[in-house]
Amino acid sequence: MDLAEGAGRRAEEAASPGEETILRAAIAVMAEHGYHGTSVRDIAEEAGFSASALYHHFESKQDVLATIMERGIKQLLLSTRTALAGAGEDPVDQLSALVSVQILFHLQDQRGTLLGTSEVRALEEPVRGRHLAKRRQQQRMFDQVVRRGVEQGVFTTSLPLEASRAIVVMCTGVASWFSPRSRVSREQIVERYQRLALDMVGAP
Repeated sequence: MDLAEGAGRRAEEAASPGEETILRAAIAVMAEHGYHGTSVRDIAEEAGFSASALYHHFESKQDVLATIMERGIKQLLLSTRTALAGAGEDPVDQLSALVSVQILFHLQDQRGTLLGTSEVRALEEPVRGRHLAKRRQQQRMFDQVVRRGVEQGVFTTSLPLEASRAIVVMCTGVASWFSPRSRVSREQIVERYQRLALDMVGAP
């Protein structure tokens, strides 16, 4: 079993308490020091385990990162597909649903989001290629909604692909600055970014 298959299996199965503890610890340490600045011992110490105990659950530090990335993208794809399926046929409602999921998902675990954004480059092949393919699936859902809106005359942008990519980047980026202590709630941010997204595609 290669790392991609192992990470994929763990993403689909319920993680053991030990695995959950290690993954949370890895996110905390890697988000602060980066993948290459973090050792297996650092993760183990943060988790309250010995290094040998960590290897009981994961083959390597790369395996830990691959599992974090795989779990994140699978959950995002599932949440996005579910929201899109429930949004009806109106491209405005569909795009609003996509924006809501993209923002709220990435605010669930801001450190995990920042890690996922910054450390894709640290993934080794074939894990990296498979992960990037799933990210493209996520982007395509935005692309298809915006294109459909343009075809139906609901959206007027002349740059549908560029607009949909900008919307994804804009929504994901909220995790880099949002503070729970802010006077603006998550729900208010979603409403404002839905309006921004609709403005970007030229909706009425």
